Amino acid sequence: MSLLKKLFGNKGKSEISIPQSDQSSYFPNEKAPTDEKFTYNFNKNGGKFLYCITMDETLEAFKSILEENNIEESDIYCINEQLGPRFNNAKFNYDKVKDNSFFLTTCESLIANDGSILLSSNQIKEKKLNELPTKLIIFATTSQLVDSISEGLRKIKNQSKNLIPSNITTIRDFETDKEKDFMSYGSSTKNLYLLLLEDL
Repeated sequence: MSLLKKLFGNKGKSEISIPQSDQSSYFPNEKAPTDEKFTYNFNKNGGKFLYCITMDETLEAFKSILEENNIEESDIYCINEQLGPRFNNAKFNYDKVKDNSFFLTTCESLIANDGSILLSSNQIKEKKLNELPTKLIIFATTSQLVDSISEGLRKIKNQSKNLIPSNITTIRDFETDKEKDFMSYGSSTKNLYLLLLEDL
């Protein structure tokens, strides 16, 4: 064997092994399901998420929220009078917001792309978000999950036919103690619980 071969080895026969991965980092990730995307983004925004399979589970979760926050049923402010019977309760306050009220409402859609909640005058009448209590309980179903705000707006338009609701807005900031930046300027922070009922 020559001295050069001993020093540099046999380059003709050597092979460089490159580790192969299942998927290149330059390929886009597979599209995550809408429910997974919403759950991730909603939790990232600071929301509290309670998934329920039956209405009985939803009622139990609702009672747990009241106990955890040490509030009475009469401190629940509710605009939608149809929610009272749904939660087997006639003690809700339908008149005005008290100092320590929780606001119970439904929503139009749950937006997966940013983990926000889409509301309209169907849920909040003509009130601005900052006029509502800082503590919210949203009752929603899995059929209300959509990918984007535009899909949520399209859903409102299709359901409303001739009378499109006004005051359409989203809530996305659920951490009251989070330090604000310029991206959250003008947004109304809410301490939000989501009761999500499986209906699909």
